[in-house]
Amino acid sequence: MSGGGAHGGRRAATPILHVDMDAFYASVATRDRPDLDGRPVIVGGGGRGVVLSANYLARGSGVRSAMPMTRARRLCPDAVVIPPDFALVEQVSGSVMALFRQVTPLVEAVSLDEAFLDVSGAARRLGTPEEIAERLRSVVHDEQRITCSVGVAATPVVAKMASRHAKPDGVVVVPSGEVTAFLHPLDVGELWGVGERTREQLHRLGLFTVGDVAHTPVQTVQRALGGVLGARVHALAWGVDGRVVTPQSGPHAPERSTGADHTFDRDVDDPDVVATELLRLSARVTGRLRSAGLAGRTVTLRIRFADFTTITRSRTLPEATDVTVEVHRTALALFRGLGLQRARLRLVGVRVEGLVPRSQVHHQLQLGEREHGWSEAERAMDRATRRFGASAVRPARLVRHTG
Repeated sequence: MSGGGAHGGRRAATPILHVDMDAFYASVATRDRPDLDGRPVIVGGGGRGVVLSANYLARGSGVRSAMPMTRARRLCPDAVVIPPDFALVEQVSGSVMALFRQVTPLVEAVSLDEAFLDVSGAARRLGTPEEIAERLRSVVHDEQRITCSVGVAATPVVAKMASRHAKPDGVVVVPSGEVTAFLHPLDVGELWGVGERTREQLHRLGLFTVGDVAHTPVQTVQRALGGVLGARVHALAWGVDGRVVTPQSGPHAPERSTGADHTFDRDVDDPDVVATELLRLSARVTGRLRSAGLAGRTVTLRIRFADFTTITRSRTLPEATDVTVEVHRTALALFRGLGLQRARLRLVGVRVEGLVPRSQVHHQLQLGEREHGWSEAERAMDRATRRFGASAVRPARLVRHTG
């Protein structure tokens, strides 16, 4: 195993990625707050609440998720405490999950900030699993300005354990032939499904590492933990895992909306610059929609001013769309409708909501409208970019504004 991955055919045998956002709530809360750079930050409730997340500076003082806020403040008295913005966290999560679905339809969202991906079908298009992992890290950082860590392995459980050792902001690959070498030195508490109570039971047996469990007769482990759990823990200690990545619809699946934001390097007051960025964001969002086979009816514009004041405006279209021109036209109309008079902007964002399967959308042609138009043209562009890369075909306006 390594941060740089294995070589040759071994990498093809590690098609499972576990992607985990780093200090997710804290990262989202601070990404637009340069005044918090270099300061410990805790996201959570008031005096009697608990810690939802803490950045790595606060973690260095011993602060952990689910810790009572009173204890966290004692451990890190200099920390800045921020209340959670659940709407923003869900928005960022939805965008990240939509990005994963551009890579593979086999995405299993475990929570808002982590997911398993089976990329076995993406190798010809995107490269080795390790290369896909690095690409995902880069795009998440570029689009959302947060970091993530990725574990790459042959099975979900080993991939999840690898992502923990990739933190923060790294990739760890565990080749198939090196699973036990990776697992056996680890504390038994790192095995998925081994909580504090189970860990204590194993410690009482003198089993402190995963290797200790692996080399103990399964019947002994079962007597301590029970038949089912004991057998599972023993199997996991050898890297044996029968789970497969199972896409699901649920509270963490990203079918409800998808969007993208951009924070300018410097505050912007030029409407043409904003219009160009809205086009770039619209193209990014609709590309994700087409990749996922979805379309949406509601376009939402997000604006953040230089003083960090944030506003949103939405418009619902007559029918769902996945066409860049239509989303951009709507977002631009919402922007112009604000009448900002060259107000200085820090961030702009475009989101499409009310998503439905594209197959359910039946466009009714208007009088004089061509039967084949922007939708077909953009699908042709998608085919070109999949074959030749993202820069192969772009709107002329974006080509002119590329440095």
